[in-house]
Amino acid sequence: MSLMPEPTSWDRRRLVRALGGIAGLAALAQVPLEQGASAAPRGGLAGYPFTLGVASGDPSPDGFVLWTRLAPEPLAPGGGGMPHGPVAVDWRVATDEGMRNVVRRGTVRALPELAHAVHVEPEGLLPDREYWYQFRCGGDVSPVGRTRTLPAAHTRVRRLSFAFASCQNWADGYYSAYRNLAEEDLDLVVHLGDYVYEGGIPADGGYRRTPVPAQLRPACRTLDRWRLQYALYKSDPDLQRAHARFPWIVTWDDHEVQNDYAARSSQYEGDITALRAAAYQAYYEHQPLRRAAIPRSGEMRLYRRLAYGDLAEFSVLDGRQYRDVPPCGWGEAPACEAAYDPSVTMLGERQERWLLDGLAASGARWNVLANNVMMARLDHDGPAGDTLWHDAWDGFPAARTRVTDHLAAARVSNPVVITGDWHSTFVNDIRRDFDDPDSPVVATEFVGTSISSNGDGEVYGPYYGPMIRHNPHIRFFDGDRRGYVRCAVDRREWRTDLRMVGTVGRPDVPAETFASFVVEEGAPGAHRL
Repeated sequence: MSLMPEPTSWDRRRLVRALGGIAGLAALAQVPLEQGASAAPRGGLAGYPFTLGVASGDPSPDGFVLWTRLAPEPLAPGGGGMPHGPVAVDWRVATDEGMRNVVRRGTVRALPELAHAVHVEPEGLLPDREYWYQFRCGGDVSPVGRTRTLPAAHTRVRRLSFAFASCQNWADGYYSAYRNLAEEDLDLVVHLGDYVYEGGIPADGGYRRTPVPAQLRPACRTLDRWRLQYALYKSDPDLQRAHARFPWIVTWDDHEVQNDYAARSSQYEGDITALRAAAYQAYYEHQPLRRAAIPRSGEMRLYRRLAYGDLAEFSVLDGRQYRDVPPCGWGEAPACEAAYDPSVTMLGERQERWLLDGLAASGARWNVLANNVMMARLDHDGPAGDTLWHDAWDGFPAARTRVTDHLAAARVSNPVVITGDWHSTFVNDIRRDFDDPDSPVVATEFVGTSISSNGDGEVYGPYYGPMIRHNPHIRFFDGDRRGYVRCAVDRREWRTDLRMVGTVGRPDVPAETFASFVVEEGAPGAHRL
């Protein structure tokens, strides 16, 4: 059940006040029932409750987050077909896929105030191990999911295999990329944003040609409407398969709230505090995130750090919630001096200090920045002008240089930036100072294409292609293929494979490796194989 009415005009104070109690409710939902003050009813549901699948995420050496949401009628407004009360959900973790050797179990509340979503954090498990998990509600059991813990801190690790993905507009095509990703041999998946899009769904389902009910056609403005959007996306069987197969590490970009938004501001309507609060709650409800990410007073701590033994450390960034409005203008605009003001920030002062301090202290061989928008410069017009895209790090050059200066000064080991957003593929050298073309390369950036966004159209290739000659630090560009990026990391090199599908017009298209690149330990900059 939605926490708010479906207003035709905004009542920001009322909405944000309603969402202020979510932190307490989310914490209560994770308390085992045997420790709580009340039990929750079972049974009497309208149908099978696990229609949105299962997921795990944010692994640690002794645990992970387990997620599901009860929704017997996932596209029904007002609660997905669930009763307006708490429901008990059993969970268990086993060392085998058949769920015979159960090592952890419990029962928690699924609350209507949280869309009957469940977040469980098992602890005390063995490091660097596969586990399987399952939920039960009444007489119904969920699919069995597979996950794994991280290696113990500072343990010498030989190899890591992961994939990253972004930008999965449901109406732009099928998730054939996820069908292939689910067949990979991976330790984890990183999602870099645009998990859902805020726009209404066409009546015919867009590129999928799958009719959708009328309640999905308006844009997402209310909490109930956001929940319907996530339910539609998460009903996709290939997305469910990828979630059930691997633990995910997620961050967001802009479309989880509104295109190109900055903190609480939008170029379209000014203050979006209430819209953002509803969107943030829905994001938490539908992702395998830990207690630290529970929304509080309309804000949500999403940046965090995960270490894969001594081999790799992931700094997961939030480039939306704390950024300034781009000083030189929204989107495509000329560069300007105001962007070089040292007070201008992309990450916010606290997150930026957290990032720099963590990178300086890291003992990992590879330091990964999981980042939502492109860090490298993309000069649009070369000597003829000074046009840049200001929604990316190009709109925040002083903030970018603070990061790149620190990478060099602190001698951060093998920094690699993984990025989403662009619906295109870039392989970039990150220079210490993009205003000085002779400055040293301090990091490597891989920008992945979209899972489905832009469909099969040729959109960005013809647009960005002519710009590449103005940017010698861009080692590779491909405009309009869909897919994901697979990375194999060992102690001597980082290998990136671009895994592409031929069309998103069908869900059953095989992926092929379009191109591969290697970064050698101690030598920033990628080389094509």
